[in-house]
Amino acid sequence: MSTAATVSVIIVVALILLAIGNIVFSVLAERNNPPIGTFTECDGVRLHYLDRGDPAAPCVVLFHGNGSMIQDFTISGLVDLLARRNRVLCFDRPGFGYSQRPRSRIWTATAQADLFVKALNQLGARNPVVLGHSWGALVAIAIGLRNDYPIRGLVLASGYYFPTWRWDVWMMSGPAIPVLGDLVRYTVAPIISWAILPRLIRKLFAPRSVPRDFKTRFPASLTLRPKQLRAAAEESALLVPAAAHFQSRYPSIRCPVRIFHGTGDQVSEPEQARRLHQMLSRSDLHLLQDAGHMVIYADGAAIALAADTAGVPLPHDMRRRGPDVR
Repeated sequence: MSTAATVSVIIVVALILLAIGNIVFSVLAERNNPPIGTFTECDGVRLHYLDRGDPAAPCVVLFHGNGSMIQDFTISGLVDLLARRNRVLCFDRPGFGYSQRPRSRIWTATAQADLFVKALNQLGARNPVVLGHSWGALVAIAIGLRNDYPIRGLVLASGYYFPTWRWDVWMMSGPAIPVLGDLVRYTVAPIISWAILPRLIRKLFAPRSVPRDFKTRFPASLTLRPKQLRAAAEESALLVPAAAHFQSRYPSIRCPVRIFHGTGDQVSEPEQARRLHQMLSRSDLHLLQDAGHMVIYADGAAIALAADTAGVPLPHDMRRRGPDVR
């Protein structure tokens, strides 16, 4: 056997061993972190969700950001705060946590909104407040733009609303490439992601420190599964196009909108929130001083209060008000 053939065999064997190792790791991650909610089947997609609070109370729906899952809202305390006065429905978005992400569809924010509106109707959720964090804010906006599903209001936290040059998201999109991306996801991507995860988490919370509860309770191993890496890569690739698609439509949002953003956000600059506030006719803006991308941890009480009161009409001159800086 030639040297080249020997090297090729070694590489193939190494890749097979890595793939087997990552499959075993995924099985163990799920065994150690079982589902914390329940499941519903909607439009051929199995969705994992939490249903908390009084079923007869006003409803608040929560959508997490890219790479995350339901636990972001439970660990931050936001679910418990909201459940005191509301029925809270908190979803793992497609491909994250324990929700499926069929490859037969391109899971744009609009496609996810279509799915969730069907799921909400199926679950009997009427006229909710919709709260989205980070990428989840785009899904919330997509629901807010619909004419066939009324909502009481939107609460948008740390969102990305206008297209900019984002080389970082393109670099993170590799595992979404068909075939080659699949090979990467099942071999080296989980190892690379495991190596950079601590730094990424620090960036998400900066300039504040990572909360102890997050360190001990967030199931980080679930984020390293090949199937979740694919979902995260796809949403990285779709981020800028989604913002470009929506930016001209923001003025048509008619419900009250509460916008939260950290002044120290290193993932989505605060100017994104300021620009959105100026385009909306019925919005107020809350800039949280020295908070980063994870504003749901920085001031969950204020965000919960905003969701509680999101259905209260805002003054028509709210858009001309200066930002509320805390």
